[in-house]
Amino acid sequence: MIEKLKPILEKNGIILDNSTYDKLEAFNDILLEANKKTDLTNIKPDDMHIMHYADSILPLANKDLFLEGSSCIDVGTGAGFPGMPLAIVRSDIEFCLLDSLKKRCNFLQFAVQKLDIKNVKVIHMRAEDAAKGDFRESFDIALSRALAPMNVLLEYIIPFLKLGGRALCWKGPMLFDELEQSVNALEILGAKLDDLYKIPIEGLEHYVQTILKIKPTHSKYPRRAGIPNKKPLV
Repeated sequence: MIEKLKPILEKNGIILDNSTYDKLEAFNDILLEANKKTDLTNIKPDDMHIMHYADSILPLANKDLFLEGSSCIDVGTGAGFPGMPLAIVRSDIEFCLLDSLKKRCNFLQFAVQKLDIKNVKVIHMRAEDAAKGDFRESFDIALSRALAPMNVLLEYIIPFLKLGGRALCWKGPMLFDELEQSVNALEILGAKLDDLYKIPIEGLEHYVQTILKIKPTHSKYPRRAGIPNKKPLV
């Protein structure tokens, strides 16, 4: 995997040492082995270097997105993307990987312990519940990749952000249609559109849309579990 990933990253100015690549490779090996028994990802092994690792790591080329010493939550992390590769590459940032499925969290906790990753905490909770507790408005960065339409996603992730924090939303070509339906959600949740970053992968239309939190989020949001998806803010 690494021999295919490395030239893509280096072409975009991301230079990693051998120990970091070794840890990425080791995580990928753990994922492939676990995926034989547990449905964690449907990406083919030959495509993982692009669809999982390059897609997750390439936004680091924009140095303003991940400031040194930041705190970061990956909401709906799934098999650990984008949070786990980012945590391996950026050991200076504290990551919280949040997911509602126990099997995914068990896998991630095993990987964290096996690889001795010190800057990752795995949390098994629904986003709507976690954002009502100690995690509320406590992160500099909130990440999410392919979790929900934007107007639903914003209600999941904006409450986790400190004032002045940023959400980074990994999106495909439907992003622009979703943004048109998210104007009201941004206003309600105290956020505004920030920069758009196109992930430089040939043949793929992948983006990271950044969202800036400009006001505290009202305590009524997120609504109780399941409601944001059933009744999106429109």
